[in-house]
Amino acid sequence: MKKLIRHSLLLMFATLLPLIAVAMPEAYVEGVHYKATARLLATTDETKIEVVEMFSYSCPHCFRLDPLLEEWKKTLPENVNFVRVPAIFRDSWLLQAKIFYAAEAMGKLDQLHPLLFNAIHVEKRRLITEDQLLDFVAEQGIDRDEFEKTMRSFSVQAQVNKAVAYSQNSGITGVPAMIINGKYRTDAPIAGSFDEMLKVVDFLIFKEESAQ
Repeated sequence: MKKLIRHSLLLMFATLLPLIAVAMPEAYVEGVHYKATARLLATTDETKIEVVEMFSYSCPHCFRLDPLLEEWKKTLPENVNFVRVPAIFRDSWLLQAKIFYAAEAMGKLDQLHPLLFNAIHVEKRRLITEDQLLDFVAEQGIDRDEFEKTMRSFSVQAQVNKAVAYSQNSGITGVPAMIINGKYRTDAPIAGSFDEMLKVVDFLIFKEESAQ
């Protein structure tokens, strides 16, 4: 119901957008609250507006943002596709990305995602090596050998390679960061806070919807 109401409001605002644009300036300004990506990035579904969260399990800010994102995601309209991409800026982040995509491939991501954040930032566990991470996965009742095999698969490596390229081409310099439809990027430092960052994302979703 919330999504239906939001979509109806967005349609109404889209009709009024030309009049609103004349009457008042944009709430958020490019170069101030958000920036263009370094280059236009491909999206996974061209029929939808894509919002990508770039994150790292070792990032404390990503850990604090995660519950806010889970609530915010519930407000997204049907034409918005939310995607997580593990940012990779150093070799030590490659292993986390492999764990992420292996969990996704096995249908275990919803289970493992919050548990990994909690283990690293609340329990203060050292999940740095491959063996430490695989042992942790096994503790959650997931077959260790199958997970390791999936983690080493060609499909997971291909996803990791895409994440490396996405990280490099996005123009972001830190995490968490949000990419909207492959065109715009924002984060808490430039938006002002996590809450403002999500408002900027909402604004950019509306901007993209209005342009369609």
